[in-house]
Amino acid sequence: MNVKMHSIKFDADSRLLDVVQKKMNKLERFFDRIVDGEVFMRLNNEGIKNKTVEIKLNIPGDQLFATASAASFEAASDDATQALTKQLKRFKEKAMSH
Repeated sequence: MNVKMHSIKFDADSRLLDVVQKKMNKLERFFDRIVDGEVFMRLNNEGIKNKTVEIKLNIPGDQLFATASAASFEAASDDATQALTKQLKRFKEKAMSH
């Protein structure tokens, strides 16, 4: 899957980018027609959960979006991909029922 990654207010290292890419690739198990994705990793200045990950997925006929905040980017990306997994399953079930 083609994924564009943006790190806002910091420079992401290659290990973090690899972890996020692997999590995004796992989404293709649930829906194999994903066109592309875009990941925004943002560093906030308030609180313990100061790392936010926003993921936008383009699928045929629709666009899915999830956001999550956590103490680390790995945990936030995990939460966001879990939310997208639920959305993809729901979208696939709805498409199959028509």
